[in-house]
Amino acid sequence: MTNQFDDKRARRNVWVLVAAQAFLGAQMPMIFTVGGLAGQSLASNICLATLPISLIVLGSMVSATPVSAIMQKFGRRAGFFLGTLGGALGGAVGAYGLYLNSFPVFLLGSFLTGLYMSAQGFYRFAAADTASDSYRPKAISYVMAGGLLSAVIGPQLVKATSGLVLSPNAVVSAFAGTYLAIIAINLIGSLLFLFIDIPKPPPPGADSPRGRSRWELITTPRIAVAVICAMVSYALMNLVMTSTPLAVVGCGFTKGDAADIVSAHVLAMFAPSFFTGHLIARFGVERIVALGLMILASAGAVALSGVALENFFVALILLGLGWNFGFIGATTMLAGAHRPEERGRMQGLNDLLVFGGVTVASLASGGLMNCSGGSAVEGWTAVNMAMVPLLCLAGGALLWLVLQPREQGV
Repeated sequence: MTNQFDDKRARRNVWVLVAAQAFLGAQMPMIFTVGGLAGQSLASNICLATLPISLIVLGSMVSATPVSAIMQKFGRRAGFFLGTLGGALGGAVGAYGLYLNSFPVFLLGSFLTGLYMSAQGFYRFAAADTASDSYRPKAISYVMAGGLLSAVIGPQLVKATSGLVLSPNAVVSAFAGTYLAIIAINLIGSLLFLFIDIPKPPPPGADSPRGRSRWELITTPRIAVAVICAMVSYALMNLVMTSTPLAVVGCGFTKGDAADIVSAHVLAMFAPSFFTGHLIARFGVERIVALGLMILASAGAVALSGVALENFFVALILLGLGWNFGFIGATTMLAGAHRPEERGRMQGLNDLLVFGGVTVASLASGGLMNCSGGSAVEGWTAVNMAMVPLLCLAGGALLWLVLQPREQGV
């Protein structure tokens, strides 16, 4: 295992993963911008408008454990190729669902897209695979920073592809071009993984360490709190972002305004990643996670203070910043709390739980937004008020961890 941690190799891998996060990752802001709006056009019940987003997250949750197991057995590259296959199929089926004007087929495409989202979630762990302890938080942070470009590329592609497909069907004309572009992004972007250089984990021998069971891992205080904070940070981000295009359009603004707000949000999610790792190294991971939770709370406060365009922009920028500190901090905490032989087991379990929470949040988002009160303003208020109990849960868990004696080793 002495050659596993090689920062020269880790830096090469980081560049590949940054490019993947930037180019392949563009499909996620594209889908989050148009998925709810397309769902609202196709669904017979507007309370189900955000169900396409929920199905993506559900697909990611279901895929997390098998994708992690595939990576543990066959290597990261195999899992990442599988993810781009899921993304391309999801785009194709989604476009076909729009063509048929079929909400169930569109939902199937969303579910398949979840396979890509699951694989993308492992980019951050792959960055840590060959990195030393000192470089690990920076490697994770730099890879997450690749999303900065995806924040620019994705929403602009939404604008460029809207109306690209000429059709008398308004839904097809408005959204199908975006889903066709997603197919191309996955097919081209998959070539990046030919350059990844992460050794496959050696098959376990009779005398190889087996590591802790899933129950032993998840009941380890540091791991449990890392998972809770990651789950809450991601769930709250998804809860609010999923409803944002519906709220923006419902309050009288345009789809272009919604795309610009999502773009600003995704920029805020990833721009701090250039220095988040340095902040973690300097101030400690617990402080950075706590800062993330406080910024998420401030995002909710701004959203509740009004529905002017400026409120949407500021709230979503703060939401992105809070997610960055909370999620990258929790990921760094988790990456340092388990052993290499526990990697596939723990990382799959983590993403199963994280995306399980995000699935619930995205399902709740549509119901809160469209079915709480009689207006977009009342729905938006309900969405942001729902942040409070989850912030209390994560904040309490983090405080409890800080008061525990520090664990020795992993």
